[in-house]
Amino acid sequence: MKIALIGATGFVGSHILKEALSRGHEITAVVRKPGEVGTFNEQLHIVQGDVFNTKELSDIFKGHDIVISAYNVKNTDNDYHQRFLSGSESIQEAAKLAGVKRLIVSGGAGSLEIKPGLQLVDSSEFPEEYKPIARAARDYFTELEKEQELDWTFVSPAIEMHPGIKTGRTGKYRTGYNQPVFDEHRRSRISPEDLAVAIIDEVENHQFPRKRFTIAY
Repeated sequence: MKIALIGATGFVGSHILKEALSRGHEITAVVRKPGEVGTFNEQLHIVQGDVFNTKELSDIFKGHDIVISAYNVKNTDNDYHQRFLSGSESIQEAAKLAGVKRLIVSGGAGSLEIKPGLQLVDSSEFPEEYKPIARAARDYFTELEKEQELDWTFVSPAIEMHPGIKTGRTGKYRTGYNQPVFDEHRRSRISPEDLAVAIIDEVENHQFPRKRFTIAY
């Protein structure tokens, strides 16, 4: 497939890029600083773009089969919440203007329900420093659920996903919907490599149209 990828130099996006290329997909990586991609492949096209310029973005997206957004902004930005929402909404609108029907968003785990009526981000155990990120992703997911024109999918990782998870790429994971997936030790974990596997699996298999799904080991 021909995929437009936002966030190809980020923590999650770089793994999505590697996984997609390994399966033979043609990728247009839309980045702010093309020199930071650091990957060379005949199936990879690197394009400089600004997510806040919706018209420019739509021109880049034209002719693609799917848009994958691993968009994020720095947590230190004072206007983080609004910048995240504005950027995400611009990507969504650009896909529609370009006539691209499918959008996959790599989101957060904060909006997963750990008990009826209580989302992870609102629990006392959720680290304060990550709440701005999680709340922004949660609020965007709420907006995305209203989308009627695009065939969208929102992917929430496990509760634990960080560089310290050393499993690498196993190609194995379990899926859920709105509640975290736990293992026998009551842990919800996934590596960024296997999150990328799940996202490209969804590109190819299209199992979760207009749904959110989550994954963990």
